[in-house]
Amino acid sequence: MANYVASIGMEVHAELSTASKMFSRAPVAFGGEPNSRVDPVSLGLPGTLPIPNRAAIEMVIKTALALNCKVAMHSIFHRKNYFYPDLPKGYQVTQYGETNPLGYHGYLDIPKANGSIKRIHIRRVHLEEDTGKLMHLPNGGSGIDYNRAGVPLMEIVSGMNPETGMPDIEDGEEAKEYLTQLRQILIYLGVCDGKMEEGSLRCEPNISVRPAGTTTLGTKTELKNLNSFRAVQMGSAFEIRRQSAELDNGGTVHQETRGWNEQREASYLMRVKESENDYRYFPDPDLAPMVFDEAYIERLRAELPELPLAKFRRYQADFGLSAYDANLLIADRPWSVFFEECVALGGEPKAICNLMNSDFAKLLNEAGITARESKLTPAHLVELTSLVAKGTISGKIAKTVIADSFATGEMPAKLVEATGATQVSDTGAIQAIVDQVLANNPDVVAKYKAGAVSVKGFLVGQVMKESKGRANPQLANELVQSALDAI
Repeated sequence: MANYVASIGMEVHAELSTASKMFSRAPVAFGGEPNSRVDPVSLGLPGTLPIPNRAAIEMVIKTALALNCKVAMHSIFHRKNYFYPDLPKGYQVTQYGETNPLGYHGYLDIPKANGSIKRIHIRRVHLEEDTGKLMHLPNGGSGIDYNRAGVPLMEIVSGMNPETGMPDIEDGEEAKEYLTQLRQILIYLGVCDGKMEEGSLRCEPNISVRPAGTTTLGTKTELKNLNSFRAVQMGSAFEIRRQSAELDNGGTVHQETRGWNEQREASYLMRVKESENDYRYFPDPDLAPMVFDEAYIERLRAELPELPLAKFRRYQADFGLSAYDANLLIADRPWSVFFEECVALGGEPKAICNLMNSDFAKLLNEAGITARESKLTPAHLVELTSLVAKGTISGKIAKTVIADSFATGEMPAKLVEATGATQVSDTGAIQAIVDQVLANNPDVVAKYKAGAVSVKGFLVGQVMKESKGRANPQLANELVQSALDAI
Protein backbone atom coordinates (compact mmCIF):
# COMPACT_ATOMS: atom_id res chain seq x y z
CA MET A 1 0.00 0.00 0.00
CA ALA A 2 1.40 3.37 -1.02
CA ASN A 3 1.81 6.20 1.47
CA TYR A 4 -0.49 9.11 0.74
CA VAL A 5 -0.66 12.71 1.94
CA ALA A 6 -4.08 14.31 2.32
CA SER A 7 -5.04 17.90 1.52
CA ILE A 8 -8.30 19.40 2.76
CA GLY A 9 -9.76 22.71 1.65
CA MET A 10 -12.68 23.98 3.74
CA GLU A 11 -15.69 25.86 2.41
CA VAL A 12 -17.80 27.16 5.29
CA HIS A 13 -21.16 28.86 4.76
CA ALA A 14 -22.55 30.95 7.61
CA GLU A 15 -26.03 32.45 7.55
CA LEU A 16 -25.71 35.96 8.95
CA SER A 17 -27.73 37.03 11.99
CA THR A 18 -29.61 39.84 10.29
CA ALA A 19 -33.28 40.68 10.75
CA SER A 20 -33.97 40.82 7.00
CA LYS A 21 -32.72 39.20 3.81
CA MET A 22 -29.72 40.20 1.75
CA PHE A 23 -31.51 42.23 -0.90
CA SER A 24 -35.00 42.83 0.51
CA ARG A 25 -36.93 43.49 3.71
CA ALA A 26 -38.36 39.95 3.92
CA PRO A 27 -37.76 38.67 7.49
CA VAL A 28 -35.21 36.03 8.46
CA ALA A 29 -35.91 33.24 10.98
CA PHE A 30 -35.45 29.50 11.30
CA GLY A 31 -38.33 27.12 10.59
CA GLY A 32 -41.91 28.28 10.28
CA GLU A 33 -44.56 27.70 7.67
CA PRO A 34 -42.99 27.08 4.24
CA ASN A 35 -42.95 30.11 1.94
CA SER A 36 -44.25 32.44 4.66
CA ARG A 37 -41.15 34.70 4.66
CA VAL A 38 -40.88 35.58 1.00
CA ASP A 39 -41.39 38.66 -1.14
CA PRO A 40 -41.11 39.52 -4.86
CA VAL A 41 -37.32 40.06 -4.60
CA SER A 42 -36.47 36.76 -2.90
CA LEU A 43 -38.81 34.94 -5.32
CA GLY A 44 -37.02 36.51 -8.29
CA LEU A 45 -40.19 37.94 -9.82
CA PRO A 46 -39.77 40.05 -13.00
CA GLY A 47 -39.19 43.76 -12.48
CA THR A 48 -37.80 43.51 -8.95
CA LEU A 49 -34.52 45.18 -8.01
CA PRO A 50 -32.18 44.28 -5.12
CA ILE A 51 -31.10 46.67 -2.35
CA PRO A 52 -28.04 45.45 -0.37
CA ASN A 53 -28.31 44.84 3.37
CA ARG A 54 -25.80 47.18 5.05
CA ALA A 55 -25.73 45.15 8.29
CA ALA A 56 -24.76 42.01 6.37
CA ILE A 57 -21.91 43.82 4.62
CA GLU A 58 -20.55 45.07 7.95
CA MET A 59 -20.75 41.58 9.46
CA VAL A 60 -18.65 40.17 6.63
CA ILE A 61 -16.06 42.94 6.93
CA LYS A 62 -15.78 42.36 10.69
CA THR A 63 -15.28 38.65 10.07
CA ALA A 64 -12.63 39.40 7.47
CA LEU A 65 -10.80 41.63 9.95
CA ALA A 66 -11.04 38.99 12.68
CA LEU A 67 -9.52 36.48 10.25
CA ASN A 68 -6.59 38.81 9.49
CA CYS A 69 -7.77 39.38 5.91
CA LYS A 70 -7.12 42.26 3.59
CA VAL A 71 -10.33 44.20 2.94
CA ALA A 72 -11.29 45.03 -0.64
CA MET A 73 -11.87 48.78 -0.62
CA HIS A 74 -13.74 48.42 -3.92
CA SER A 75 -15.85 45.29 -4.24
CA ILE A 76 -18.64 44.17 -6.56
CA PHE A 77 -21.32 41.47 -6.70
CA HIS A 78 -21.42 38.81 -9.42
CA ARG A 79 -24.04 36.49 -10.81
CA LYS A 80 -23.35 32.77 -10.55
CA ASN A 81 -25.53 31.15 -13.20
CA TYR A 82 -27.01 27.66 -12.85
CA PHE A 83 -30.45 26.15 -13.02
CA TYR A 84 -31.89 24.33 -10.04
CA PRO A 85 -35.40 24.45 -8.55
CA ASP A 86 -34.26 26.07 -5.27
CA LEU A 87 -32.74 29.03 -7.17
CA PRO A 88 -35.73 31.16 -8.27
CA LYS A 89 -33.80 33.70 -10.39
CA GLY A 90 -31.74 31.12 -12.26
CA TYR A 91 -28.61 32.70 -10.76
CA GLN A 92 -27.16 33.36 -7.32
CA VAL A 93 -25.81 36.78 -6.36
CA THR A 94 -22.30 36.18 -4.99
CA GLN A 95 -18.72 37.50 -5.25
CA TYR A 96 -16.06 36.21 -7.59
CA GLY A 97 -12.34 36.77 -8.08
CA GLU A 98 -9.15 36.63 -6.05
CA THR A 99 -9.09 40.13 -4.57
CA ASN A 100 -12.68 41.27 -5.20
CA PRO A 101 -14.38 39.53 -2.21
CA LEU A 102 -14.85 41.74 0.85
CA GLY A 103 -12.03 39.86 2.61
CA TYR A 104 -9.11 37.97 1.10
CA HIS A 105 -5.66 36.53 1.91
CA GLY A 106 -6.06 36.08 5.67
CA TYR A 107 -5.39 33.33 8.20
CA LEU A 108 -6.73 31.58 11.28
CA ASP A 109 -4.46 30.08 13.96
CA ILE A 110 -5.68 26.84 15.52
CA PRO A 111 -4.29 25.03 18.60
CA LYS A 112 -2.87 21.53 18.14
CA ALA A 113 -3.14 18.65 20.61
CA ASN A 114 0.58 18.99 21.43
CA GLY A 115 0.14 22.61 22.51
CA SER A 116 1.55 24.16 19.33
CA ILE A 117 -0.27 26.55 17.02
CA LYS A 118 -0.88 25.88 13.32
CA ARG A 119 -1.74 28.63 10.86
CA ILE A 120 -4.51 27.93 8.37
CA HIS A 121 -4.55 30.37 5.47
CA ILE A 122 -7.83 31.93 4.33
CA ARG A 123 -8.30 32.53 0.62
CA ARG A 124 -11.43 34.66 0.77
CA VAL A 125 -14.43 35.76 2.82
CA HIS A 126 -17.28 36.75 0.55
CA LEU A 127 -20.94 37.68 0.72
CA GLU A 128 -23.76 36.05 -1.20
CA GLU A 129 -27.41 35.02 -0.88
CA ASP A 130 -28.68 31.63 0.26
CA THR A 131 -30.89 29.39 -1.86
CA GLY A 132 -34.28 27.85 -1.14
CA LYS A 133 -34.72 24.33 0.18
CA LEU A 134 -36.12 21.27 -1.57
CA MET A 135 -38.62 19.31 0.53
CA HIS A 136 -39.75 15.74 0.00
CA LEU A 137 -43.50 15.57 0.54
CA PRO A 138 -45.40 12.74 2.26
CA ASN A 139 -47.20 11.79 -0.98
CA GLY A 140 -43.88 11.13 -2.68
CA GLY A 141 -43.62 14.41 -4.57
CA SER A 142 -41.30 17.34 -3.88
CA GLY A 143 -41.85 20.96 -2.98
CA ILE A 144 -39.69 24.03 -2.51
CA ASP A 145 -39.56 26.26 0.55
CA TYR A 146 -38.20 29.70 -0.38
CA ASN A 147 -38.07 31.02 3.20
CA ARG A 148 -34.28 30.61 3.12
CA ALA A 149 -33.87 32.08 -0.36
CA GLY A 150 -32.12 35.44 -0.18
CA VAL A 151 -30.88 35.05 3.40
CA PRO A 152 -27.46 36.77 3.74
CA LEU A 153 -24.80 34.07 3.47
CA MET A 154 -21.09 34.44 4.14
CA GLU A 155 -18.68 31.95 2.59
CA ILE A 156 -15.23 31.46 4.10
CA VAL A 157 -12.79 29.48 1.96
CA SER A 158 -9.45 28.23 3.23
CA GLY A 159 -6.42 28.76 1.01
CA MET A 160 -2.97 27.46 0.19
CA ASN A 161 0.17 27.66 2.26
CA PRO A 162 2.34 30.18 0.34
CA GLU A 163 5.50 28.21 1.17
CA THR A 164 4.32 24.75 0.09
CA GLY A 165 1.59 25.67 -2.37
CA MET A 166 -0.64 23.09 -0.65
CA PRO A 167 -3.69 23.36 1.62
CA ASP A 168 -2.72 23.66 5.29
CA ILE A 169 -5.27 21.15 6.64
CA GLU A 170 -4.03 17.58 6.35
CA ASP A 171 -6.38 15.36 8.34
CA GLY A 172 -9.84 15.11 9.84
CA GLU A 173 -8.75 16.26 13.29
CA GLU A 174 -7.32 19.51 11.90
CA ALA A 175 -10.48 20.01 9.82
CA LYS A 176 -12.59 19.63 12.96
CA GLU A 177 -10.42 22.03 14.99
CA TYR A 178 -10.46 24.61 12.19
CA LEU A 179 -14.25 24.54 12.09
CA THR A 180 -14.46 24.64 15.90
CA GLN A 181 -12.28 27.75 16.11
CA LEU A 182 -14.00 29.45 13.17
CA ARG A 183 -17.47 28.82 14.61
CA GLN A 184 -16.40 30.25 17.96
CA ILE A 185 -15.10 33.43 16.30
CA LEU A 186 -18.37 33.90 14.39
CA ILE A 187 -20.37 33.52 17.60
CA TYR A 188 -18.06 35.94 19.47
CA LEU A 189 -18.56 38.49 16.69
CA GLY A 190 -22.33 37.99 16.82
CA VAL A 191 -22.52 37.49 13.06
CA CYS A 192 -23.85 33.89 13.09
CA ASP A 193 -25.47 31.72 15.75
CA GLY A 194 -23.37 28.71 14.64
CA LYS A 195 -26.26 26.22 14.85
CA MET A 196 -25.11 23.46 12.52
CA GLU A 197 -28.20 21.38 13.32
CA GLU A 198 -30.38 24.18 11.89
CA GLY A 199 -28.17 24.74 8.85
CA SER A 200 -27.07 28.25 9.78
CA LEU A 201 -23.46 26.98 9.68
CA ARG A 202 -22.58 24.50 6.95
CA CYS A 203 -19.21 23.01 6.11
CA GLU A 204 -18.09 21.36 2.89
CA PRO A 205 -14.56 19.89 2.93
CA ASN A 206 -12.78 19.44 -0.40
CA ILE A 207 -10.56 16.39 0.05
CA SER A 208 -7.77 14.96 -2.08
CA VAL A 209 -4.82 12.63 -1.61
CA ARG A 210 -1.49 12.42 -3.39
CA PRO A 211 1.50 10.08 -3.07
CA ALA A 212 3.95 11.21 -0.41
CA GLY A 213 6.83 13.20 -1.86
CA THR A 214 4.86 14.57 -4.81
CA THR A 215 3.78 18.19 -5.21
CA THR A 216 0.80 17.80 -7.54
CA LEU A 217 -2.57 17.85 -5.81
CA GLY A 218 -4.82 14.87 -6.38
CA THR A 219 -8.36 15.04 -7.72
CA LYS A 220 -10.68 16.45 -5.05
CA THR A 221 -14.14 15.45 -3.92
CA GLU A 222 -16.53 17.78 -2.13
CA LEU A 223 -18.33 16.35 0.90
CA LYS A 224 -21.81 17.61 1.84
CA ASN A 225 -24.49 16.99 4.50
CA LEU A 226 -22.10 17.48 7.42
CA ASN A 227 -24.04 18.86 10.38
CA SER A 228 -21.63 18.36 13.29
CA PHE A 229 -17.96 18.63 14.19
CA ARG A 230 -17.83 14.84 14.46
CA ALA A 231 -19.24 14.48 10.95
CA VAL A 232 -16.55 16.82 9.58
CA GLN A 233 -13.83 14.78 11.27
CA MET A 234 -15.26 11.35 10.40
CA GLY A 235 -16.25 12.34 6.86
CA SER A 236 -12.81 13.73 6.04
CA ALA A 237 -11.10 10.65 7.48
CA PHE A 238 -13.39 8.34 5.49
CA GLU A 239 -12.75 10.14 2.21
CA ILE A 240 -8.99 9.97 2.77
CA ARG A 241 -9.24 6.20 3.30
CA ARG A 242 -11.61 5.73 0.34
CA GLN A 243 -9.48 7.68 -2.11
CA SER A 244 -6.27 6.00 -0.93
CA ALA A 245 -7.84 2.55 -1.40
CA GLU A 246 -9.13 3.54 -4.86
CA LEU A 247 -5.64 4.55 -5.99
CA ASP A 248 -4.06 1.44 -4.43
CA ASN A 249 -6.47 -0.72 -6.44
CA GLY A 250 -5.48 0.99 -9.68
CA GLY A 251 -8.64 3.07 -9.88
CA THR A 252 -9.19 6.77 -10.53
CA VAL A 253 -10.57 9.38 -8.14
CA HIS A 254 -13.20 11.49 -9.93
CA GLN A 255 -14.07 15.11 -9.19
CA GLU A 256 -17.51 14.76 -7.70
CA THR A 257 -19.85 15.91 -4.97
CA ARG A 258 -20.50 13.26 -2.32
CA GLY A 259 -22.99 13.15 0.52
CA TRP A 260 -22.35 11.89 4.04
CA ASN A 261 -24.44 9.14 5.59
CA GLU A 262 -24.25 9.57 9.37
CA GLN A 263 -25.68 6.13 10.15
CA ARG A 264 -23.31 4.22 7.86
CA GLU A 265 -20.43 6.63 8.49
CA ALA A 266 -19.70 6.55 4.76
CA SER A 267 -19.91 8.91 1.79
CA TYR A 268 -21.96 8.35 -1.35
CA LEU A 269 -22.01 9.81 -4.85
CA MET A 270 -24.42 12.72 -5.37
CA ARG A 271 -23.34 14.24 -8.69
CA VAL A 272 -20.32 14.98 -10.85
CA LYS A 273 -18.93 18.31 -9.69
CA GLU A 274 -19.22 21.28 -12.00
CA SER A 275 -16.19 23.30 -13.03
CA GLU A 276 -15.89 27.04 -12.39
CA ASN A 277 -16.48 27.94 -16.05
CA ASP A 278 -19.88 26.24 -15.99
CA TYR A 279 -21.25 29.03 -13.80
CA ARG A 280 -20.53 31.86 -16.29
CA TYR A 281 -19.80 34.48 -13.63
CA PHE A 282 -20.29 38.12 -14.60
CA PRO A 283 -20.82 41.39 -12.64
CA ASP A 284 -24.40 41.92 -11.49
CA PRO A 285 -25.69 44.95 -13.43
CA ASP A 286 -28.39 45.67 -10.81
CA LEU A 287 -25.97 46.24 -7.93
CA ALA A 288 -23.61 49.19 -7.59
CA PRO A 289 -20.00 48.62 -6.44
CA MET A 290 -19.26 48.78 -2.71
CA VAL A 291 -16.63 51.42 -1.95
CA PHE A 292 -15.14 51.91 1.53
CA ASP A 293 -12.66 54.30 3.12
CA GLU A 294 -10.05 53.65 5.80
CA ALA A 295 -11.97 55.49 8.53
CA TYR A 296 -14.98 53.23 8.02
CA ILE A 297 -12.86 50.07 8.14
CA GLU A 298 -11.04 51.23 11.27
CA ARG A 299 -14.36 51.96 12.99
CA LEU A 300 -15.44 48.38 12.36
CA ARG A 301 -12.05 47.08 13.52
CA ALA A 302 -12.44 49.00 16.81
CA GLU A 303 -15.76 47.21 17.42
CA LEU A 304 -14.17 43.74 17.36
CA PRO A 305 -14.21 41.91 20.72
CA GLU A 306 -11.25 40.01 22.14
CA LEU A 307 -11.21 36.80 20.12
CA PRO A 308 -11.26 33.28 21.61
CA LEU A 309 -7.61 32.29 21.05
CA ALA A 310 -6.32 35.57 22.47
CA LYS A 311 -8.61 35.17 25.48
CA PHE A 312 -7.49 31.55 25.89
CA ARG A 313 -3.82 32.61 26.05
CA ARG A 314 -4.54 35.52 28.40
CA TYR A 315 -6.44 33.36 30.87
CA GLN A 316 -3.44 31.06 31.15
CA ALA A 317 -0.85 33.85 31.31
CA ASP A 318 -2.68 36.31 33.59
CA PHE A 319 -4.80 34.01 35.73
CA GLY A 320 -2.65 30.86 35.82
CA LEU A 321 -5.51 28.69 34.56
CA SER A 322 -4.93 25.36 32.86
CA ALA A 323 -5.71 24.89 29.17
CA TYR A 324 -8.71 22.78 30.19
CA ASP A 325 -10.14 25.47 32.49
CA ALA A 326 -9.49 28.25 29.97
CA ASN A 327 -11.26 26.29 27.23
CA LEU A 328 -14.34 25.80 29.39
CA LEU A 329 -14.56 29.51 30.14
CA ILE A 330 -14.06 30.81 26.60
CA ALA A 331 -16.44 28.30 25.00
CA ASP A 332 -19.24 30.83 25.47
CA ARG A 333 -18.53 34.55 25.34
CA PRO A 334 -21.19 35.61 27.93
CA TRP A 335 -19.80 32.92 30.27
CA SER A 336 -16.29 34.36 29.95
CA VAL A 337 -17.63 37.89 30.52
CA PHE A 338 -19.34 36.71 33.72
CA PHE A 339 -16.04 35.18 34.86
CA GLU A 340 -14.08 38.36 34.17
CA GLU A 341 -16.61 40.44 36.10
CA CYS A 342 -16.07 38.14 39.09
CA VAL A 343 -12.30 38.59 38.85
CA ALA A 344 -12.70 42.37 38.51
CA LEU A 345 -14.61 42.34 41.83
CA GLY A 346 -11.67 40.66 43.54
CA GLY A 347 -12.52 37.01 43.05
CA GLU A 348 -9.61 34.55 43.00
CA PRO A 349 -9.55 33.32 39.36
CA LYS A 350 -9.07 29.59 40.01
CA ALA A 351 -11.71 29.48 42.77
CA ILE A 352 -14.21 31.38 40.61
CA CYS A 353 -13.45 29.13 37.64
CA ASN A 354 -14.00 25.97 39.72
CA LEU A 355 -17.28 27.27 41.16
CA MET A 356 -18.63 28.40 37.78
CA ASN A 357 -17.75 25.19 35.96
CA SER A 358 -19.14 22.91 38.68
CA ASP A 359 -21.96 23.91 41.04
CA PHE A 360 -23.06 27.07 39.22
CA ALA A 361 -23.10 25.36 35.80
CA LYS A 362 -25.05 22.43 37.27
CA LEU A 363 -27.70 24.71 38.76
CA LEU A 364 -28.07 26.61 35.48
CA ASN A 365 -28.40 23.42 33.46
CA GLU A 366 -31.05 22.04 35.80
CA ALA A 367 -33.01 25.29 35.62
CA GLY A 368 -32.52 25.62 31.86
CA ILE A 369 -31.41 29.26 32.08
CA THR A 370 -28.29 31.32 31.43
CA ALA A 371 -26.07 32.96 34.04
CA ARG A 372 -27.60 36.38 33.36
CA GLU A 373 -31.09 34.97 33.81
CA SER A 374 -30.29 33.58 37.25
CA LYS A 375 -30.52 35.44 40.56
CA LEU A 376 -26.80 35.01 41.14
CA THR A 377 -24.51 37.88 40.16
CA PRO A 378 -20.72 37.98 40.04
CA ALA A 379 -20.86 39.52 43.54
CA HIS A 380 -22.58 36.38 44.88
CA LEU A 381 -19.82 34.11 43.55
CA VAL A 382 -17.03 36.35 44.79
CA GLU A 383 -18.52 36.48 48.29
CA LEU A 384 -19.04 32.71 48.40
CA THR A 385 -15.49 31.86 47.32
CA SER A 386 -14.19 34.40 49.85
CA LEU A 387 -16.11 32.69 52.68
CA VAL A 388 -14.50 29.38 51.73
CA ALA A 389 -11.02 30.90 51.39
CA LYS A 390 -11.25 32.50 54.85
CA GLY A 391 -12.36 29.22 56.40
CA THR A 392 -15.72 30.68 57.41
CA ILE A 393 -17.51 27.80 55.68
CA SER A 394 -16.33 24.50 54.22
CA GLY A 395 -16.56 23.49 50.58
CA LYS A 396 -19.41 21.13 51.48
CA ILE A 397 -21.39 23.90 53.15
CA ALA A 398 -20.68 26.11 50.13
CA LYS A 399 -22.63 23.68 47.94
CA THR A 400 -25.71 24.16 50.11
CA VAL A 401 -25.23 27.92 50.30
CA ILE A 402 -24.95 28.41 46.53
CA ALA A 403 -28.09 26.33 45.99
CA ASP A 404 -30.01 28.43 48.52
CA SER A 405 -28.60 31.64 47.10
CA PHE A 406 -29.50 30.51 43.57
CA ALA A 407 -33.10 29.91 44.67
CA THR A 408 -33.58 33.07 46.73
CA GLY A 409 -31.07 35.61 45.45
CA GLU A 410 -29.81 36.21 49.01
CA MET A 411 -26.12 36.97 49.45
CA PRO A 412 -24.09 34.00 50.74
CA ALA A 413 -22.81 35.76 53.90
CA LYS A 414 -26.36 36.61 54.95
CA LEU A 415 -27.49 33.01 54.46
CA VAL A 416 -24.53 31.68 56.48
CA GLU A 417 -25.26 34.11 59.28
CA ALA A 418 -28.97 33.25 59.34
CA THR A 419 -28.40 29.48 59.45
CA GLY A 420 -25.31 29.51 61.65
CA ALA A 421 -23.61 27.28 59.09
CA THR A 422 -20.10 28.57 59.78
CA GLN A 423 -17.22 26.16 59.68
CA VAL A 424 -16.08 24.71 63.01
CA SER A 425 -12.32 24.99 63.49
CA ASP A 426 -12.25 24.49 67.26
CA THR A 427 -9.88 21.58 67.92
CA GLY A 428 -11.61 20.54 71.11
CA ALA A 429 -15.06 20.42 69.54
CA ILE A 430 -13.89 18.36 66.58
CA GLN A 431 -11.77 16.07 68.81
CA ALA A 432 -14.87 15.16 70.79
CA ILE A 433 -16.64 14.11 67.57
CA VAL A 434 -13.58 12.12 66.43
CA ASP A 435 -13.46 10.22 69.74
CA GLN A 436 -17.15 9.40 69.49
CA VAL A 437 -16.87 8.21 65.84
CA LEU A 438 -13.95 5.90 66.63
CA ALA A 439 -15.79 4.50 69.65
CA ASN A 440 -18.87 3.81 67.52
CA ASN A 441 -16.86 2.02 64.80
CA PRO A 442 -14.43 -0.41 66.50
CA ASP A 443 -14.57 -2.83 63.54
CA VAL A 444 -13.44 -0.12 61.13
CA VAL A 445 -10.63 0.88 63.50
CA ALA A 446 -9.54 -2.75 63.66
CA LYS A 447 -9.41 -2.94 59.86
CA TYR A 448 -7.22 0.15 59.79
CA LYS A 449 -4.81 -1.30 62.33
CA ALA A 450 -4.71 -4.50 60.24
CA GLY A 451 -3.44 -2.53 57.27
CA ALA A 452 -6.61 -1.41 55.48
CA VAL A 453 -5.62 2.26 55.61
CA SER A 454 -8.26 3.24 53.04
CA VAL A 455 -10.99 2.95 55.70
CA LYS A 456 -9.68 6.16 57.23
CA GLY A 457 -11.73 8.04 54.62
CA PHE A 458 -14.89 6.46 56.01
CA LEU A 459 -14.07 7.66 59.50
CA VAL A 460 -13.35 11.21 58.33
CA GLY A 461 -16.64 11.13 56.46
CA GLN A 462 -18.46 10.13 59.63
CA VAL A 463 -16.88 13.06 61.46
CA MET A 464 -18.11 15.43 58.74
CA LYS A 465 -21.56 13.83 58.90
CA GLU A 466 -21.80 14.18 62.69
CA SER A 467 -20.75 17.82 62.43
CA LYS A 468 -23.35 18.37 59.68
CA GLY A 469 -20.55 19.29 57.32
CA ARG A 470 -19.34 22.16 59.50
CA ALA A 471 -16.07 20.65 60.71
CA ASN A 472 -12.91 22.00 59.09
CA PRO A 473 -12.09 19.09 56.70
CA GLN A 474 -8.32 19.44 57.00
CA LEU A 475 -8.46 19.60 60.80
CA ALA A 476 -10.86 16.65 60.94
CA ASN A 477 -8.50 14.60 58.77
CA GLU A 478 -5.50 15.45 60.98
CA LEU A 479 -7.33 14.64 64.22
CA VAL A 480 -8.60 11.30 62.88
CA GLN A 481 -5.06 10.38 61.83
CA SER A 482 -3.65 11.35 65.23
CA ALA A 483 -6.32 9.36 67.04
CA LEU A 484 -5.66 6.26 64.93
CA ASP A 485 -1.91 6.56 65.43
CA ALA A 486 -2.43 6.74 69.19
CA ILE A 487 -4.42 3.47 69.36
